Amino acid sequence: MNIDELNIKYKNLTPQERISELYNDFDVDKILYTSSFGTTAALLLKMIPEINSDQKIYFLDTTYHFLETIEYKDKLKAQLNLNITEVLPEGWKNDFTSKDTTWTKDQNLCCSINKVEPMDRLKENQDVWISGLLGYQNSHRKDLNVFEEKGGIIKFYPILDMNKEDVTAFFEDNNIPKHPLEAQGYSSIGCAQCTVKGQGRSGRWSNSGKTECGLHM
Repeated sequence: MNIDELNIKYKNLTPQERISELYNDFDVDKILYTSSFGTTAALLLKMIPEINSDQKIYFLDTTYHFLETIEYKDKLKAQLNLNITEVLPEGWKNDFTSKDTTWTKDQNLCCSINKVEPMDRLKENQDVWISGLLGYQNSHRKDLNVFEEKGGIIKFYPILDMNKEDVTAFFEDNNIPKHPLEAQGYSSIGCAQCTVKGQGRSGRWSNSGKTECGLHM
């Protein structure tokens, strides 16, 4: 099936049905799943292992995450019995961004070194990349389809059309803990030095005009 055919087939399915179908339509060894362990990450972290417990979950450890994010990751790992593999940026480049405080001068370069380059290595020889993007989070995301082809890989957004009420209900119905920083006013959480309190993604790269790290652009 091509992308248009996939989008027609999956459009009216529930997120769980979409995930189940993905494992029927694609080679399970060619499906990549990454998680940021942010405020809405637990949606897929709950759904996917219930459908395929062997699915590896890759966590991009930029070395700049909030301590609360690392603790949240460990808590969800224990509660949901997650199969997590941590991925680090190239050591000398990461050290450079730390000493240079690159995020204060060139946020795109910092993201490229610590997120995009490690992700590019993960994507090699993979057919599909599962992502937890939600359409309501910003203007770029609201216009996406369930599938899109980008950068040599098919991106799959099974929860794209869930709204805020759906998200809240899912957390409550499944007794899933929320990210501890959410109660402090953080709606979207990335690296500590580039994240402030705010609604939606307004707290990411505040006052910079930047809205994405580069992984989804």
